[in-house]
Amino acid sequence: EVRQHEHRQRRQIDRTGSAWLIRKFIDPEARFIFAAKIPANSRAVAFDMLDAEFSHVGEDCTFETLAKQFAIRDKALRKIGEMIHDADLDDDKFQQPEAIGIDRMLKGWAKQGLADDEILRRGFECFDALYAFLHRR
Repeated sequence: EVRQHEHRQRRQIDRTGSAWLIRKFIDPEARFIFAAKIPANSRAVAFDMLDAEFSHVGEDCTFETLAKQFAIRDKALRKIGEMIHDADLDDDKFQQPEAIGIDRMLKGWAKQGLADDEILRRGFECFDALYAFLHRR
């Protein structure tokens, strides 16, 4: 049972989207800590960082890796994964540029000096709204 997740200190689109996916669809009790590496004797599960259990695999970004590993089958989430992939990897694989705006907001909030938890909270709100829009189409 995964209760704690760890990722890099400065979130971007894939890290924040992956954290949102974890909280909403994998482990609603997940807590996030922001560190460069996993503390010794920790129950933390690293994602979207070097040597992480969940990260980029092949052509997939971390969000896509998590969705596949946990067999999450949802059309709206698949579309969000495509958006995150294109914004994170900048390869236009899916021609879904919508998440680039979210990525720029996350980076802008970091440049403004907002606390990690506040940026994550705001990012979650963005993904909640995007999911609601896509899920009702």
